[in-house]
Parts: sequence; structure tokens; C-alpha cells
Amino acid sequence: MNARPDARAHSGTVTRREVLGDHLIRIAVGGLDAFRTTGVPDEWVALTVPGQFQTRYYTVRSWDPATHELVLDVVVHDEGLVTEWARTDCVGDVVGVSEPKGSFELPAGAGWVVLVGDLTALPAIARIGSAVDLPVTAYVETPDGPLEDYLDFPVTWVGPPAPGESGLADLVRSLDWPDGPGYFWMAGESAQMREIRRYVRHDLGMESAAYDVMGYWSGSRGRQRRAVDPGPIYAAGKAAGRTDEQIWDDYDQARGQA
Repeated sequence: MNARPDARAHSGTVTRREVLGDHLIRIAVGGLDAFRTTGVPDEWVALTVPGQFQTRYYTVRSWDPATHELVLDVVVHDEGLVTEWARTDCVGDVVGVSEPKGSFELPAGAGWVVLVGDLTALPAIARIGSAVDLPVTAYVETPDGPLEDYLDFPVTWVGPPAPGESGLADLVRSLDWPDGPGYFWMAGESAQMREIRRYVRHDLGMESAAYDVMGYWSGSRGRQRRAVDPGPIYAAGKAAGRTDEQIWDDYDQARGQA
């Protein structure tokens, strides 16, 4: 969790658009001369598209410091703030991009990494799996079927139980975990993430530093990433002396009321 980024910190121009799958569109933004990556593999930015004042959050798929080009892979659905725009010929459009923020942090002594997520988590899973020098086990749930050329490490592709639903919570409960200390990273539908956060914390007894489980979208309210900004909740919790587990409970409650 991090402080809220300035959604209009940078202005860039869409240089190319590529359809990667039925629900995944790649958008490249150039002209971001002052942009600086955090280097954190799950870093995200707030994107403001033309004609909108609201923002949506997307993982940075890649950043090229030589060309100042930022790549975002956008999940599209029947409707949505960015979905309708990304389906158009948006090359040449000017967009706003915030400073990046990230949360991935391997604990000392970790000997493995397990990554789980749906299509919205795929860009972060790709970056994390390529960045760490540890054995990686990855599972990705997608309605589009395997995207064979997307990852450069082994992954298990799974389909959702039904359109618009996720079975990731059941998948995680069925996992055989590697021996010894490691790190578990997961992102997807918020209700599923709340369930898994409770599972790894209470049933598996994982320390808070050993996992990061994030709700990227809400099944009941549409796929709007980080509809509740975690930054102020985290800052207030730390100021009040609350533990990370207690802060996550506060965040889950806020998302449930949003």
C-alpha cells in the first residue's frame, strides 16, 4: 500500500495499440520523458483517458528508459471507463499517467515464489516471474485460454468456473505449498481475495511479510481496480499503531462498503 499518486503527474501520447486476446489490449504511451520506474515488479499507475476525470489503475507491463515508452495491458469487458476507449483506434490520444507505486517485496530468506491471479493480474505476474531469481510457481485464470507467448516461464492456465466468475479461492485452497519460507503474491476479484487473505493468515498461519493478496476489481460493482485507495487507509492505520493484518481488515471493510 502506498500514498495516492497524482493521476496527472505525466502527460503522454498513445503510440501503438495491439490486441493480445479477446479481453486484453496492449496500449503503449510515449513522450513520458520525466517518468521514473520504481523498479518494483508489480508497480501500477493511474491512467486518465480523454474525456474523463476519473482514473483507473493498471500494472506497468514494461518501461523503456531509452524511448520513454510505457506499456500497459488493459483488460476489457462489455463496458467500463477505459474499456470503451481502449476498443477505439486510440493511437494519437493524449492520456494522463501518475507516478508509479508498487508493493511487491520479498522477505529475507524466501526460497520460492507462488503467483496466482486472473487476467487483470497477468501483467504483474509476468514481471514478477521474470524479475525474481527464485523457483516460481504460477497460476493464471483467464477466459481467453492460454496466452502462450506472454510469459517467459512456466505457468498453469485455468479457465473460470463460469463467465464473470472466479475459482481462484478454491484453487489456492487446493495447492501443495513448497517447503520452507517463501512468498505468495495474488491479485484478482475482491471477494475472492478477502477469502484467500483470511485463509493464508488464519488457516496457513503465514506471516504478513510472506504474502501480498490484493483485490483488483469487484464482481458486484464491475472491474474497477483499486476503487478504494489503500494509501490513506494504510497511512491512518500506521499512525494509529495498527498491525498490517488489522489495516488489511480495515481495507476489506472499506471495499465492502464502497
